[in-house]
Amino acid sequence: MIDYRYHALSLAAVLLALALGVLLGVAIGDSNLVSSAKDGVVHNLQSELAGARRQAAVSQEQLAHERSFAQGLYPLALHDLLPGREIGLMFLGEPSDEVNSLVRSAVAAAGASVATVVAVREPPDLAGIAREAAGTRYAALAGEPSLVPAFAQIVGRQLVTGGQLVDRELISRTRGSLLTAFDGELRSLEGVVVMRVEPARESAAQAEAEAALDRGLLVGIGAAGVPAVGVELSGTSPSQVPWYESAGISSVDDLDELPGQAALVYALAGERGTYGTKATASSLLPSIAELPGAP
Repeated sequence: MIDYRYHALSLAAVLLALALGVLLGVAIGDSNLVSSAKDGVVHNLQSELAGARRQAAVSQEQLAHERSFAQGLYPLALHDLLPGREIGLMFLGEPSDEVNSLVRSAVAAAGASVATVVAVREPPDLAGIAREAAGTRYAALAGEPSLVPAFAQIVGRQLVTGGQLVDRELISRTRGSLLTAFDGELRSLEGVVVMRVEPARESAAQAEAEAALDRGLLVGIGAAGVPAVGVELSGTSPSQVPWYESAGISSVDDLDELPGQAALVYALAGERGTYGTKATASSLLPSIAELPGAP
């Protein structure tokens, strides 16, 4: 027996398939439709790109104005904060021409100058220092590392007082083995900028002697009543700020930026803190209430 309902459903399914095929064929074959859609997408993307470029140009212009404004205020903010002061620069390890230039520029804007630059040999050559210290108690330095802190404290004090202390010739006599660079002359200083370089892999004895020498130098500088400020560049890694903090001195972690140079000047003027842009910084600059002359 013929099932007419079955034939009707089959016929309907065939007709539906044909209709879908015709519609798909028309859509696929309609190149104008595809081209129009593509043109619309391209136009929208171009419009969005043009808008983003206009916004970027406006932002760049605003940034340039703000930078120009900051550069104009910079000399006014630092003017005469360090009038006539002579500053020292001490590298604990390899010296840096960039840091030397940045420090000189920063203190000059505040009316000061860099009078002495030294680079401390690290790890220290205890045997060489001992030979050059012949006739003093430090001639035994190589065999008695426990003498390093006392030796370093005397050298630190002499560095900032021009050598006018007991054993005043010590720093001059041991300079060849103690330092890798010396520029300027020993004279009374009113501030010291310190840059520490991350030590290379050393033996335990070398690391201990280096730590004792570095900390002893800072203790001697502090004992003379002279502020010391640790510095580094924005890209310095690993950061030396934790070491500066442990040594009890203020620090600036972005010396290559204008705010960092300003923070250095304020720290040399007596402000204390960890300044900069890294996670270890307490603030970018001293607060207004802390600044000299603030009510």
